[in-house]
Amino acid sequence: MRTQMDLQGKKVLVVGTGVSGIAAAELLAHEGIDFVLYDGNEKLTEDAIRAKSKALSDCKVIIGALDEELMDTFSYAVLSPGVPTDLPMVNALREKGIKIWGEIELAYAFSKGDVIAITGTNGKTTTTALTGEIFKNFTEDVQVVGNIGIPYTRMALGMTDNTVTVAEISSFQLETVEHFAPKVSAILNITPDHLNRHHTMENYIAAKERITEGQGAEHTCILNYEDEVLREFGRQLEKKMHVLFFSSGRELTNGLYLKDEEIIYAHDGKCEPVCNVNELNLLGKHNYENVCAAVGIAISYGIPMEKIREVLVRFTAVEHRIEYVDEVNGVRYYNDSKGTNPDAAIQGIRAMNRRTCLIGGGYDKQSEYEQWIEAFDGKVKKLVLIGETKNKIAEAAKRVGFHDFVFADSLKEAVDICYRTAAPGEAVLLSPACASWDMFDSYEQRGCMFKDMVRQLKK
Repeated sequence: MRTQMDLQGKKVLVVGTGVSGIAAAELLAHEGIDFVLYDGNEKLTEDAIRAKSKALSDCKVIIGALDEELMDTFSYAVLSPGVPTDLPMVNALREKGIKIWGEIELAYAFSKGDVIAITGTNGKTTTTALTGEIFKNFTEDVQVVGNIGIPYTRMALGMTDNTVTVAEISSFQLETVEHFAPKVSAILNITPDHLNRHHTMENYIAAKERITEGQGAEHTCILNYEDEVLREFGRQLEKKMHVLFFSSGRELTNGLYLKDEEIIYAHDGKCEPVCNVNELNLLGKHNYENVCAAVGIAISYGIPMEKIREVLVRFTAVEHRIEYVDEVNGVRYYNDSKGTNPDAAIQGIRAMNRRTCLIGGGYDKQSEYEQWIEAFDGKVKKLVLIGETKNKIAEAAKRVGFHDFVFADSLKEAVDICYRTAAPGEAVLLSPACASWDMFDSYEQRGCMFKDMVRQLKK
């Protein structure tokens, strides 16, 4: 346990009963720390919440309103990532002097070993998965956790001084870090996203940049030189710690860059080849940026280049990110359900090398869609729109002169339209540019349903 963050003898409020909240509660229960599990959703029941884990059988559970007098008994509140930090209830806790943490900060307090932390608007999951595989090729005890699907708190107590934790960290999780100090951090890019939560772009940028909050002179941050915000942030950060840039648009004198089809590491006055992109199983320039970031992280940690290369040439795309599904009647189907914002969806369509029927639309995160549609660049044969944003996207399409769109009432109907429309040699791509929560529980559920529907087409 990291001694500067001793919770023994303190009372903790765990807010949220999803995967992260339950994992945080399990950690506290295991360590014998007094806590209360709280959820504001009055449709839940105590029995249903306790049934999620044997560790919660005796804990106090509160549903609905939180009594103000009870608030005074807490020293810490641990928020699940989905709980906005500006809720009136959270502000009331803060005003009482209660320290507000998230699951990441709690896990860090109890974990051991080195931490590698990766954030960015897009590419986090691919970069985290690739980085995790590179580290597993170098050392035995590696844990890949965080926004990638495994709560950090669930794995923290099993860590040793030899553990390397590779963590995908979202902006929601970064809002509440305090002492969190990764040995190597990375910010892949910053484009508009989650503005319904962060309200302004400035707040969103500030949240992402907090990944470096606890880092110091002995630490490194990997940054995208082609992102103007991150380029300037890196110049300021260099006064505090090591910074290594990567670029897909220009040569660097010190850093990783893409030149023609080669990824190169420039250092100490020489240019060291990393790999040719044709050796990779990943498509698209955005993925080459992800590779650069992962290589930069590994190099900064001291992993030999030959160990890195061994993984690069065998690594395949993560599920739901420009994932090849199947070929039906000469048409190739791709699942990019993780393209949950316009910038991610731009990368998805750019990766297509053939005419494409594109399925888009979903939950509205207050995004704008014109740039996404402009990036179609003649590739999109038909845009099939679903979900609550379909009218908003249609209006954006008309404004930029794209009129080849139709509406569908369900994902199944959208797949059927694409099946009838796409010709042999073309592609069908699910890349929604929106979150999934209007019609699905998660982007994973949306992607899995799409894949099942594609496979049904062959029957």
